[in-house]
Amino acid sequence: MENRHLLTGNEAVARGAYEAGLVFASAYPGTPSTEILETLAAYKDSLYCEWAPNEKVALEAAIGASLAGGRALAAMKHVGVNVAADPLFTAAYTGVNGGLILVSADDPGQHSSQNEQDNRNYATAARLLMLEPADSQEAKDFTKLGLALSERFDMPVMLRMTTRVCHSKSTVTFEERGEISIRPYEKNIAKYVMTPANAKVKRAKLGGAIQAMTEYSNSCDINREEINGTDIGVISAGVAYQYAKEVFGPEASYLKLGMTYPMPMEKIRAFASKVKTLYVVEEMDPYMERQIREAGIDCIGKDVIPEYDELNPDIIRKAVFGEEAPALHSDMKAVVRPPALCAGCPHRGFFYALSKRKNVMVTGDIGCYTLGAAPPLNAIDSVVCMGASISMGHGAAKVFQQSGTDTKVVAVIGDSTFFHSGITSLIDVTYNKGVSVSVIMDNRITGMTGHQQNPGTGLTLMGEPAVEVDIPLLCQAIGLKKENIYIVNPLKLTEVDEALDAALTKEEPCVIITKWPCILKKFTQEDKAAFDLSKKKCEIDQEACKKCKICVKTGCPAIYSGDVISINGDTCTGCGICMQVCPFDAIKEVK
Repeated sequence: MENRHLLTGNEAVARGAYEAGLVFASAYPGTPSTEILETLAAYKDSLYCEWAPNEKVALEAAIGASLAGGRALAAMKHVGVNVAADPLFTAAYTGVNGGLILVSADDPGQHSSQNEQDNRNYATAARLLMLEPADSQEAKDFTKLGLALSERFDMPVMLRMTTRVCHSKSTVTFEERGEISIRPYEKNIAKYVMTPANAKVKRAKLGGAIQAMTEYSNSCDINREEINGTDIGVISAGVAYQYAKEVFGPEASYLKLGMTYPMPMEKIRAFASKVKTLYVVEEMDPYMERQIREAGIDCIGKDVIPEYDELNPDIIRKAVFGEEAPALHSDMKAVVRPPALCAGCPHRGFFYALSKRKNVMVTGDIGCYTLGAAPPLNAIDSVVCMGASISMGHGAAKVFQQSGTDTKVVAVIGDSTFFHSGITSLIDVTYNKGVSVSVIMDNRITGMTGHQQNPGTGLTLMGEPAVEVDIPLLCQAIGLKKENIYIVNPLKLTEVDEALDAALTKEEPCVIITKWPCILKKFTQEDKAAFDLSKKKCEIDQEACKKCKICVKTGCPAIYSGDVISINGDTCTGCGICMQVCPFDAIKEVK
């Protein structure tokens, strides 16, 4: 039993990639996919892995590694595939040399995402072979299989995961790493240079590849029948298969699909002929159901099962059989703790100061700082996607300028997000003579996804020292005037106010860089040398306190509001924001 291990799906993907002889992996962190690369880093003696600035770069680097003959992997959450779609579609034309696998981690239910999209549709649109594991063992096995199939069919393979498969744990059998030689690189302009003339030829050949993959889909063991009774048959894939088994039980028959593009329609037709009633159970879009119906096979699917949000056995049971699982009921009301910026978060001071500004539109971005939109700060007006804050702010400012409106625009973006897709947006501002204020919130780490390194931290994923991008110098290089770049300590409200006052009065591009490490970060020696990170707390002098609750309006979770305003000494970090806003000098720092 020593080779049996309890792993999450993400950890299992990493293990499978290692066992399959992977030599290169690249990713941008994003829940629910982040742990794949973090786990792969433990195998750094056998392979190379890195954090890329964004998902497009990650996939392009993996494509390059594949062309050089190595087995390669790129991992990202579902919205990251939108960023990587440009190289992805063309990689299906060029094909591979070493096996290439793209892990798409979808997030049904939007647990940590700005939208809910079903990336199975990408496989159809790009014509990529797609595998869907249902548990951690399959996550490992399908990763290995995917790399082998990529080489067999000369095609990138999509491994489609979902949040439950990514983060749930089940047992996995370990095997030894395969000795897979790096394939020799051969110059092949017709295969890899996608000029229109070459691309037209490659597009025509895709049909043959799809036909070969379809034949494999109809014959492979990962698309398997489980014949029990003949009354009910269920077609399912991924974690929805686990839910279906729990709901329909051992009397039903199942067609469990592990490869869902191309769909094994011959196998589906044969299975449908063996049962009286056919159900298709899948999360989100009617991806399988639509193709099954187009093939003329009658089935029950999204006419009863919800088309959005995450499924679970209770939802399926109620949708199909009208039954509700027995549950304990209580008259007690649930206490909901809304997410909030941490006590001591360096973003809080900036957002508090910004929230006092009138006639200012604030375009936000993806990261911890999105919580600046939450009460009581209410300091962000929009959040759409990675890097959009600066671009949207530029567009809004141009319209306000044309209409004669005196509304100012401030765009806020984190350091990692700035490297991801904010740099090109800032180039747009400087090149097109924008008038917005761009705020780069440098907390010295990629915070929201659990503290991954990025090009501004001075370390790589594998723990090696790295060049640290100089953000102020970069801003100058793309056109910002030196006098229009302000570097502030966001915990010093006076500094923040002075920078905002100066920037908001100028009719040319300005950048404010807030620089202070995330309070939860494991501080490096460089952090300790650059910042005063000594331990301290704040306390309220109850005699001096007038209960005006201005300190409460900072949104700090360490401040308790009631008949008595108090500060929890266990969670307070002594950031001092509350001291600075108190008009009665009732809050003191305690070393």
